[in-house]
Amino acid sequence: MSIMSSQPKYQRRKEDRPQEIADAAFAAFAEKGYAATRIDDVAKRAGISKGLTYLYYKTKEDLFKAVVKNVVVRRVDTLIGNVESTNLSSEDFLRGPLLDFMKQVPGSPIAIVIRLLISEGPRHPDLVDYYYENVVARGLGAIRQFVTRGVERGEFHRDALQYQPHLFLAPMMLSMIWRLIFADKPLDTDQLMESQIEMLLAQLKA
Repeated sequence: MSIMSSQPKYQRRKEDRPQEIADAAFAAFAEKGYAATRIDDVAKRAGISKGLTYLYYKTKEDLFKAVVKNVVVRRVDTLIGNVESTNLSSEDFLRGPLLDFMKQVPGSPIAIVIRLLISEGPRHPDLVDYYYENVVARGLGAIRQFVTRGVERGEFHRDALQYQPHLFLAPMMLSMIWRLIFADKPLDTDQLMESQIEMLLAQLKA
């Protein structure tokens, strides 16, 4: 018998509750937007009382941060771990794990978080700052690390360090924004990202 199955039901429920609340918050934000979502809405979706929600998350801002951690930061952590531990050449990593990650993002829950930041970020700059510091800055740092290692291995020329790491993220961001604004005008986002990677490699390779 597993450890989880041997525990009383109420103990398992208590341990799972923060995740369940965060999942409920994500669903509420996705449907109503950040500003229009109330703690009551989240509590109802989670099947708990409003007071119990406050026990785990003191403010709605805390709930949004929990959503960012669950939906985005975990995926970024995995990518950063792959950057740090990969045995692939820089070119193979770009065409493989990094490109695969990029292709998955526009149709993932991450795009919903981006939609919230675009539509409501100007009224909630603290949330934008939180996302930048915990997602964007860390992602850019991982790309800089990746390019630096490629230079040290002789796979990229030394001028590669002058290229903005934002160029790696640009097609992914454009793909998400395009789908949000021009949903009725299809764009082959996979091909867009593949083309960008090929252009980057043409400029970076030693």
